Amino acid sequence: MHADPHFFPRAGMPTVAAVTVSGTVSRGGRSGDDAAADAALRGTALAVGSVASVQFGAALAARLIDSVGILGSVSLRQASAALVLTLVTRPWRVSWRGADLRATLLFGAVFVGMNLSLYTAISRLPLATAITLEFLGPLVLSLVTAGTWAHRVWALPAGAGVLLLGGGLHADDVLGVAFALAAGVLWATYILLSRRIGRSSSGLAGLTLATAVGAVVLLPVGAVQVGAALWHPAILGAGLVVGVLSSALPYSLDMLALRRLPTAVFSVLTSLNPAVGALAGLLVLHQRLPWPELVGIGLVTVASIGVTLAARRPAGGRRARRAGGSGRATAGATEQRHPDATAQAPVGPTED
Repeated sequence: MHADPHFFPRAGMPTVAAVTVSGTVSRGGRSGDDAAADAALRGTALAVGSVASVQFGAALAARLIDSVGILGSVSLRQASAALVLTLVTRPWRVSWRGADLRATLLFGAVFVGMNLSLYTAISRLPLATAITLEFLGPLVLSLVTAGTWAHRVWALPAGAGVLLLGGGLHADDVLGVAFALAAGVLWATYILLSRRIGRSSSGLAGLTLATAVGAVVLLPVGAVQVGAALWHPAILGAGLVVGVLSSALPYSLDMLALRRLPTAVFSVLTSLNPAVGALAGLLVLHQRLPWPELVGIGLVTVASIGVTLAARRPAGGRRARRAGGSGRATAGATEQRHPDATAQAPVGPTED
């Protein structure tokens, strides 16, 4: 899964944010403000942990590609993610409708294409460069669907960041860039399709089935291409680690974080994906980027944060006016995350 993503719960699952009132005291004797501050701190740590899990999973996947190739790596990741998600969501309990199954199969095809494109890109480009270029897909979707120039003005730093990234690339990198951008387009498509999956009766079971379908399609192909090496215990273990880091763990951390943080704060934190990708590339793959490319990654990150805050500001102002002066609401009591929230602050993948 993309950390991704770049990831399904961010696009469709309901979130519950705490409502605190000044002067209230918890059962432990601490003020409501202190409890809210602690929850926000824990939520921030969980959200950043999710981003780190996705990006370090991608870095480990880059190492796995050296051993079993792109198809082998993606098939192992899909299979391990499907196994973990099946244990968590138990999709056999869901009453499937024909429309849900068709949407899920399309979702699975996009999901597989996104991961194949991304893994091809990171086999040819530095990890942070590939992640940042992929990140442009959801960011452009957010800019295109934005309602005002206050949102669209953030295309300027994003464009400047892309130019700085492109300045460090060579002719041999063109194919890697093309695959990274294709992954971004598929990520944006993933966000749009997740609205259909998220509102269907299948819910998260739809994501599980989509992942499983991808695994069933890819594993035989990967086995034929790689041969017996794909089933070596060390390779299987590495594939399981990549699948957990890229999918199962970020999903769990996201769910915990979304219970403690307003959606706008969570979205801003997911904008750290390119920067954390640069750190993972440095620590795991020993990839040192020149300063113009680091500045380019920073500009794309700033653009994502900016468009997120611009999109959230009007709604926040209306909520604050409705809240009045006696109580201070940190967020709505119950809030359904719109797929655009993921587009405004794209994630893992998502990398995964």
